[in-house]
Amino acid sequence: MYIPEVNTKAIEVLSDNWYTLRKITFELRQKDGRWSTQSREAYDRGNGAAILLYNPGKKTVILTRQFRMPTFVNGNPTGMLIEACAGLLDQDDAEACIRRETEEETGYRVQNVQKVFEAYMSPGSVTEMLYFFVAEYGEELRVHSGGGLAEEQEDIEVLELPFAHALHLLKTGDIRDAKTILLLQYAQLHGLLG
Repeated sequence: MYIPEVNTKAIEVLSDNWYTLRKITFELRQKDGRWSTQSREAYDRGNGAAILLYNPGKKTVILTRQFRMPTFVNGNPTGMLIEACAGLLDQDDAEACIRRETEEETGYRVQNVQKVFEAYMSPGSVTEMLYFFVAEYGEELRVHSGGGLAEEQEDIEVLELPFAHALHLLKTGDIRDAKTILLLQYAQLHGLLG
């Protein structure tokens, strides 16, 4: 198996406003032994976690809807996106992060959180590793109405959807968020909702 040798030659910070955008110049030894010099930009926003809340008895899932500017500038006319609950790790481990984000965004204080996989979501340009979780929810776990944090300018709508309807929204293109698609397909493949 080919394992490349990499020599970093220079790192230039292009932006450090919201997150950090770096231009990295490096030498890479190719499979045939030749060295090539390349430059790539890498956007570092930290790692994150996402979760699908599901209720097997009701056959429902909890998703969120909120405005996402990058989708607005790339063809989403309203900018609104249906998503699984997610957030950046900041200084937390992935499980602590997703417990915090779940309560902030959805209002549920989940008990048994199960990590199911992890993935690089856009490895050609973004450094982020996303950790994926699932957890059962019920009304007894609801501690408030959710909606996010005002100080983070979050205005999140909490959606409780029949699982079959969420899968239908994948087919119609009304759900176009990669992390949400992966988690819904995971739930379907593993029979989480029967």
